[in-house]
Amino acid sequence: MSQIGVKELLEAGVHFGHQTRRWNPQMKPYIFEARNGIHVIDLNQTTTLLDEAITFLSKIVSKGGNVLFVGTKKQAQAATKETAQACGQPFVTERWLGGMMTNLKTIKKSLKRLNEIEKMEKDGSLSDYGKKEQSMLRREASRMFRNLDGIRHLDKSPDAIFIIDLKREHNAVAEARKLKIPIVAIVDTNCDPTLVSHPIPGNDDSIRSIRLILSAIAERLQNSRPKPIETSSEADATDNSGEAEVTPVAPPPVEAAPVEAAPAPEAAP
Repeated sequence: MSQIGVKELLEAGVHFGHQTRRWNPQMKPYIFEARNGIHVIDLNQTTTLLDEAITFLSKIVSKGGNVLFVGTKKQAQAATKETAQACGQPFVTERWLGGMMTNLKTIKKSLKRLNEIEKMEKDGSLSDYGKKEQSMLRREASRMFRNLDGIRHLDKSPDAIFIIDLKREHNAVAEARKLKIPIVAIVDTNCDPTLVSHPIPGNDDSIRSIRLILSAIAERLQNSRPKPIETSSEADATDNSGEAEVTPVAPPPVEAAPVEAAPAPEAAP
């Protein structure tokens, strides 16, 4: 279960939706009320669906699967990258390149090119080129690094994709649906929750809201990662080291075993 309750979600402004005139009718089941022209999200449903989404993602990670985190809007970039890296998962925070999942073969070619240029930079062979060519190669590598570094080790399509802002990341949503990849997403009141398999109703524009939800996900996923299997040689080394020297040791003595105020309403975009 997620350790985040309604109180924490309320303080982070997760309940603030968009203006009522911008709503998506498919979000009606997740809306608590309309207040001053703004839709208010039902946080009881948010906690329930967040727990379900986290459980789903943790099962994938526990089996060694990959979850691709996507958050390219300014408010989401840093938190998305930090969460993915903490969990050892791939991420996209700059720009979703067309075919990132549906044409992974081409993306891999670009990554191979990036590795080649980085190798030339490292071993000094880049200096064999003229200054103009060096500058062009460095710019090319910088661009590819910015867009592709987060999926550098993604050898196949991810087992699931986590998205912040369905409307902004519509290309990622389309590719995931085409490949039948499960989608988990923070779904604001202007989005269509039927596009994803695990919607998390919530404010996808507030940094505090995004960070709180991602922190809950990160906590579970970090604990779900499979532990490395000890090889026979490592086990033998451990056994041998224990047999090498035995020193009697006396047994050790037995020992006896503030609330932050809710923030003022944020203006809806």
